[in-house]
Amino acid sequence: MQVFKKLGWFFKREWKSYFLGVIMLVLVALMELVPPQVIGFVIDHITQSTLTGSLLMQFVILLIIVAILTYVFRYFWRIMIFGASYRLGKILRTRLYRKYSEMSPAFYQKRRTGDLMAHATNDIQAVQATAGAGILTIADSLITGGAVLITMAITISPKLTLIAMIPLPLMVILTSYYGTLMNRGFKKAQAAFSKLNDKTQESIAGIKVTKTFGYEQSDREDFRKLSDEVVEKNLRVSKVDALFDPTIMSVIGISYFLSIFFGARMVLDDTISIGELVTFTTYLGMMVWPLLALGWFFNLIQRGRASYDRIEEIMETRNQIGAQYRIEDQPAGDIEFNIGAFNFPDDESDGLRDVRFTIRQGTTLGIVGRTGSGKSALLRLLLREFDTVNPEDVMYGRHAIRDYSLKSLRGQFGYVPQDHFLFSTSIRNNIAFSNPEIDERVVKEAARLSHIHEDIAGFPEGYGTVVGERGVSLSGGQKQRISIARALIMDPEVLILDDSLSAVDAETEERILSNMQSSRKGKTNIITAHRMSAVSHADLIIVMDNGTVVERGTHAELMEQNGWYHDTYNAQALREALESSLDELVERGDE
Repeated sequence: MQVFKKLGWFFKREWKSYFLGVIMLVLVALMELVPPQVIGFVIDHITQSTLTGSLLMQFVILLIIVAILTYVFRYFWRIMIFGASYRLGKILRTRLYRKYSEMSPAFYQKRRTGDLMAHATNDIQAVQATAGAGILTIADSLITGGAVLITMAITISPKLTLIAMIPLPLMVILTSYYGTLMNRGFKKAQAAFSKLNDKTQESIAGIKVTKTFGYEQSDREDFRKLSDEVVEKNLRVSKVDALFDPTIMSVIGISYFLSIFFGARMVLDDTISIGELVTFTTYLGMMVWPLLALGWFFNLIQRGRASYDRIEEIMETRNQIGAQYRIEDQPAGDIEFNIGAFNFPDDESDGLRDVRFTIRQGTTLGIVGRTGSGKSALLRLLLREFDTVNPEDVMYGRHAIRDYSLKSLRGQFGYVPQDHFLFSTSIRNNIAFSNPEIDERVVKEAARLSHIHEDIAGFPEGYGTVVGERGVSLSGGQKQRISIARALIMDPEVLILDDSLSAVDAETEERILSNMQSSRKGKTNIITAHRMSAVSHADLIIVMDNGTVVERGTHAELMEQNGWYHDTYNAQALREALESSLDELVERGDE
């Protein structure tokens, strides 16, 4: 019953719906008491040879009225109780989605996508069933069962009623024990389903890689094993669940035997009539559903309890980033990094150390270095995906960035990540993601600045072309340039390109950077790259290695230092020159 206590906030909110629903159930239970009484009366009139046509017609009319009223009452209790449970599902889904959207990347590093999806689907459905079918079964069991027992005792024989109830305590003990076993089993079954869900999501997302490496057979085998585990765990739950019906039917069978044995003796003793015994056994048959519903109820609440515990565990997870702030205004000014040491959660090695530099407002910063040198880590700290120990390690406008609300801080950034993500909608909607109502001219201007307009114009549907899930119908370079257009359309105070030009050729890169320089005068830009030409125009370039700054300066200053930047720039320039020469030779050969 713990799950009902935890859902008390919802029952208080929807008390009118549940109250009216229970009233309808009470009326249905009262209507169901009438037919057995009519049957008993008819049998007694037949045995006494007093049944007339008009009396029989009265009984028939009474049964028709009862049937119509039962139909109406049943309709309304379903609307009230199940309607409320659907609203609970909506509330939980909304809260869970809001929680997902508020959590930091550290949360998603510890949890897999499939598991989170299972919480939002199977777990919520189980809780919803508890608040719907669960309330129905327990209310119907108590109301119908109680009404039947009281009627049996009052109208027929309290003694025979007590005799029929002798096996019921055994049923209560056994079903309670089964419920405890089901709760344990269902938690394991839900965890197994989460793993299967995650495997499915991962396999579909990575289907290209799977096919490229010929891993289909192994992938199917992995899926089969997880699927077998889900079946095994659910079979264990089903085996316990399967005990409910035989137990309840056995108890009812014993009650029937006792009722007929002792009831027959009462008829012989003229304590009750044959019609009353028939009515009694009919009522006893009506106890089958309340008792079966009681078993179903235990099943539902154990599933709901396990699922609600899983949902609660997510909802109670605290987001350490952005919980406290003191400045609502948007930041402006210089950005300062003064990091002594930083390491990512659950990673003891230093991710960054001794990183100190300032980005002047309205300038362009270039960040270069080997893979894993810490370039993206700097950006993730600036975007507050993670926090450093010292609040003043990253400053924006003379205030620590954690002093600002996340909304006002991130509202200043236009971010193009390495892993460019496009939504399964039109190109136009992807570019205008931050403002769907924006004018078409602004959308096309952003596309021109990112040098993707001509590509889009060449598509049959133009800007209305649907790109497919994650942009599967576009090339890497096209996806990058659409992502850049999506950031440019915001006209952000700070534009961040995290290795976002890697999939375009040198000529296209030069045009995009030239467009940015002319359109973003007075705005701050941060560019990380592996190609030195992407940052050569920057006002300040820093070279990262092993999480620290090893070189800094303008392009000219770094070239004079004869360090890593100098060597890498010359090597890349030489490679580009050789590629250009080879292209010219190929063209001449074709002529």
